Amino acid sequence: MKAKLPDKTASNQSGIKTWLGKDTMASVVVFLVALPLCMGVSIASGVPPTAGIITGIVGGLVVGLLAGSPLQVSGPAAGLTVLVWQLVQQHGIAMLGIIVTLAGLIQLVAGLLKLGQWFRAVSPAVIHGMLAGIGVLILSAQFHVMLDGKPIGKGVDNLLAIPAALMTAISAHGQEFQAFGIGMFTIAVIVLWSGFAPKKLKVLPGALIGVIAAVLAAFVLKLDIHYVSVPDNILSVVQFPTVDNLKRVFETPILIAAVSVAFIASAESLLCASAVDQMHQGPRTKYDKELAAQGVGNAICGLLGVLPMTGVIVRSGANVEAGATTRFSAIMHGMWLLLFVAVLPFTLAYIPVSSLAAILVFTGYKLAYPKILPKLLHFGGSEVAIYLSTIVVIVTTDLLKGVVFGLFLSILKLLYVFTHLEIRFEESTQQGRIDMRLKGSATLIRLPFLAEKLEQINRGAEVHVHFEELDYIDHACLDLLTNWEKQHEASGGNLVIEWEELTWKYHQRQSVAQKG
Repeated sequence: MKAKLPDKTASNQSGIKTWLGKDTMASVVVFLVALPLCMGVSIASGVPPTAGIITGIVGGLVVGLLAGSPLQVSGPAAGLTVLVWQLVQQHGIAMLGIIVTLAGLIQLVAGLLKLGQWFRAVSPAVIHGMLAGIGVLILSAQFHVMLDGKPIGKGVDNLLAIPAALMTAISAHGQEFQAFGIGMFTIAVIVLWSGFAPKKLKVLPGALIGVIAAVLAAFVLKLDIHYVSVPDNILSVVQFPTVDNLKRVFETPILIAAVSVAFIASAESLLCASAVDQMHQGPRTKYDKELAAQGVGNAICGLLGVLPMTGVIVRSGANVEAGATTRFSAIMHGMWLLLFVAVLPFTLAYIPVSSLAAILVFTGYKLAYPKILPKLLHFGGSEVAIYLSTIVVIVTTDLLKGVVFGLFLSILKLLYVFTHLEIRFEESTQQGRIDMRLKGSATLIRLPFLAEKLEQINRGAEVHVHFEELDYIDHACLDLLTNWEKQHEASGGNLVIEWEELTWKYHQRQSVAQKG
């Protein structure tokens, strides 16, 4: 009797059913996470709530299909709310679409030119400082919205005005106090759900549970507070570019705004993709493809006049934790968002605005919390200084100035590292020996300083050179030491140095530089 061969077709069908089932379930989880965040980010950005949902739809159906990071989920992000809010205040919602379209085209071109890896070459201190600064700005602005009010102005103004606004709300016991109560109730539910929910139910996101609880509480108590305003036609938020708006494309403020959105959105998306790669064992991110996909998505969002998008760590993390295996889950989450706004848009009108603001207040707190400080301190106080400086400038001025200032400090640090050279002498008069210790980087820029120190050494001395703390030496300084050794020996002196080890260190650096 012949052995029966395994049925490969049945095996393949079983495998397809397995990943299809996992990705479908993951897409539902991501949809539930995305829905309240899309609306909250929209309100924080100064646009209608449904504008964020449309961005989420594009992020799922378009970017999910083209993405270079299979498990990353794209949509409106808290990281861009501050910048978008400023742009809406300065240029109006009508021009936001033009700016986002330009930003998307910049991202697309950067991806096609293989510049994706370069967006990752930003100091971690600047990135974490940017995220923390954004967290402070979101928290300070949305705290006023959680009181059924509006942000006052710049980040520092919103931050300083919080105590007075809170005291006024508490003392008045009116609408603001009720809204504040619903907001704090939402945050409490999120925290309690995250910490104490049954394991089987933790698949449901805390933000969604918090909003549902807020809706029920507001309905039962019949609170007279602000609720989400829903247009009769969801597509009414779409604003296609007009001829007059297109004429302003080459205005300097518009171009600067587009570059700002492109840079921040790209950095956030690619850093998110890198973080998602560490969460799973599947295919790795193709950064240039991901950058181009984000560009296509933002160009479409711009043409529709809605919010820009990035890869979002909260939704992406939920996607991985829910068991997603392919990009199908991200695509399907966009489909669920589309079905929701097509069939159940009226349910949005029951959501208190303060509950959505509370979600962002909590998000801002988590972004601003300085949990990264111990890790940065491990790499030196300069990294902490760059991190804190970036936060301060962002909060006191604006997001772009803060990021540019952080990058400037990073470049200054890099210049210092490659130009700083310390030379210490330890002299033993009895033995006639001098120990010369080198620390830092011996480069062409510091060659005169090294030559000056060598000339100060007494003729006939026995010189021992120590370079354990030397980070780098270039050919010019290596050549100087070689020539000085000959001159010193001719004068009756002696130089003790591990030439092979020093030369090996030089060649190792050169090899790393060539590979990079």
